[in-house]
Amino acid sequence: MILMGVLYENIIRSFLFKMSPEQAHERGRHALMTLGAVPLACRFLQTLLQVKEDKPVQLFGLEFKNRVGLAAGMDKDGEFTRAVEALGFGHSEVGTVTPEGQPGNPTPRLFRYPEGEGLVNRMGFNNKGAAAMQARLAKHYPKGKRGMPVGVNIGKAKVTPLEHAVEDYLTGFRVLADQADYFTVNISSPNTEGLRDLQGAQYLRDLLTALQAENAKLARKLGREKHPMLLKIAPDLSYREIDGILEVLLELGFDGVIATNTTIARPPNFTGETSGGWSGGPFMRERSNAVINYIYRATNGALPIVGVGGVDSPESAGEKMDAGASMVQLYTGWVYRGPSLARDIAKALKAHGENWV
Repeated sequence: MILMGVLYENIIRSFLFKMSPEQAHERGRHALMTLGAVPLACRFLQTLLQVKEDKPVQLFGLEFKNRVGLAAGMDKDGEFTRAVEALGFGHSEVGTVTPEGQPGNPTPRLFRYPEGEGLVNRMGFNNKGAAAMQARLAKHYPKGKRGMPVGVNIGKAKVTPLEHAVEDYLTGFRVLADQADYFTVNISSPNTEGLRDLQGAQYLRDLLTALQAENAKLARKLGREKHPMLLKIAPDLSYREIDGILEVLLELGFDGVIATNTTIARPPNFTGETSGGWSGGPFMRERSNAVINYIYRATNGALPIVGVGGVDSPESAGEKMDAGASMVQLYTGWVYRGPSLARDIAKALKAHGENWV
C-alpha cells in the first residue's frame, strides 16, 4: 500500500495536476465509474484495501466496517459508490443533491493550492437531481445489497427562496428515502447564496422539525425505524451560534452532526481566490478540530460527530477522534494523497480499538 501511495503522489498526481481541477475531477469520476462497473476488479481491490474493525462500528443505528467515509461533494450523483467501497471506505456520502438538476455556478469554480494542501471550491451544488440519483443507486448499488452505508446529502436549489427551502429538503428526502441509509441536511455550504442563513434561529427549527415529522410519518407508514438524520454545519459559526444549533438538534432527536463544511476564511498571507469555501490542509484541520471538540464538550458526548476537514493522514484523523469525533470523512486529502488513503487511516484507527466510541 505504501507503493500505491508513492505511485500516486509522484506520478499519477503530477499528471492530474497538469489539468484544471475540474478536468481532473472528471477524469477521476470516469475512472471510478469504470471501476465500479467491473465487479471482479472491485472484489480484488477490496481484498487489498478494505479494513474491518474487530467489531462493526455502531452509529446512528447503522453498522460501519470502519470509521472512514468519503465526504459529500466527490460523488455528487451517486455514480461510483461501489468503487468507493472497493477502495477501502466504510461509508460514502453522496450529493449534495437538489430536487431538480442544476448546473451550479459558472466556471472556473475549483482551484488548487498545493502550498497549503488545500482546495477552494464554489461549485454551487451542481448535480443531476434527486430522481436521477434515486434511479442510479437503485440500479447500480441498491439498498439492502450494499457492503457499506450510503448517506444522502440534501440541499436546496439555487433559485429557491429561503422561505420556501423546507419544501426542497422534504422533496429530496421523499424521493431518496428508499435508497438512503441516512440523510445529511446541508445548510452550511458557502456556495449557494443565503444557504448559511438556514443555520440561524429564524429558519433552523422549522426546517429540522418538518424533516423529522416527515421522517416519522414515513417510518410509521412502512412500519420501520426512522432514517438517521444528521446536520452538516459550518466552521465559521460562533460558539453561541453552535449552542443554538445543538439545542435544536438534541430537542428534535437528530442522530448526529457533521463538523465541518468548508470555510470562508483563508490561511494567513493567502493571495488566491476569495470567493468560495476552503478545504484541506492544516488550516482547515485546526478549524474543524476546534468545532468538533466544542460540540463534544458542550453535549458531554451525547451527539455523535463525524469529523471532516483536513483529514489527509492517520495522524490528522486521530486528531479528529481525540477531539471527540466518532468517525471521519475525507475529500481533499484523497485528492492529494490518493486511493490508498482510506485504508491507511482505517488501519490506524482500528489499532486504537475501543479507545474511540
